[in-house]
Amino acid sequence: MSQNDNDVGQVLAEICEAAAALILPLWRSGVEVLTKADESPVTEADQRGEKLILQHLAERFPGVPVISEEDAAEFGTPDSIGPRFFLVDPLDGTKAFVRGDPHFTVNIGLIENGRPVAGAVCAPPSGECWFTTAAGAMKRVKGGAAQPVRVRPWPKGRAVALVSHTMKEEVAVKLAEQYGFDLREPMDSSIKFCRIAEGAADVYPRHGPTMEWDIAAGQAVLEAAGGSVLTPEGQPFAYGKAGDGFRNGWFVARGG
Repeated sequence: MSQNDNDVGQVLAEICEAAAALILPLWRSGVEVLTKADESPVTEADQRGEKLILQHLAERFPGVPVISEEDAAEFGTPDSIGPRFFLVDPLDGTKAFVRGDPHFTVNIGLIENGRPVAGAVCAPPSGECWFTTAAGAMKRVKGGAAQPVRVRPWPKGRAVALVSHTMKEEVAVKLAEQYGFDLREPMDSSIKFCRIAEGAADVYPRHGPTMEWDIAAGQAVLEAAGGSVLTPEGQPFAYGKAGDGFRNGWFVARGG
């Protein structure tokens, strides 16, 4: 590993921003949408973004394995993985991207011994980038000066949950009872973790399927900002689930 581990998040932020710059011109450009084997959409933006990220990671972190969404969709995931590897989602929120909505992100997370230890998430439309450092989570906008971000204390009576656009009303009501939030805001992609990390929301309960590359970078950022990602039973959330094809179970991401 050529970088000091404390600097990894900053390097990942630069790579995410480079991929975002490549992806952004393709947004709202009428880019062709293909369908993957699992029926989910993929575009040229996903593919070009991933290619650029893999190239940069190979140069900056030679020898560290990478599991990335589009490669996994095409060739499958490995049967086993070592204790240290990258998880890459070059375009999380492809459906939002295709609809022309701004909630999509570029994500790179570093896993060590089952935990995300560094990560970066970039939102191409707004130019926002959140990343981990030794001092905590940072955010910069359009390459400007980085500012620290922190979760906010739980605002009793005004706690905001971030939920998917497709969540049914009865499910949302049940989750509100379970997790004690008062308001909810629909939002796509891993940007939900970052909004909680910067104190703009409080909880993201996910009782549904995700893949490890969908959330690793977001979890790294949120934890660096003082938040947590746990199973609904309060257990640590594990990575490197090669036997399950890197599929996740339920989780709840929280701020303060």
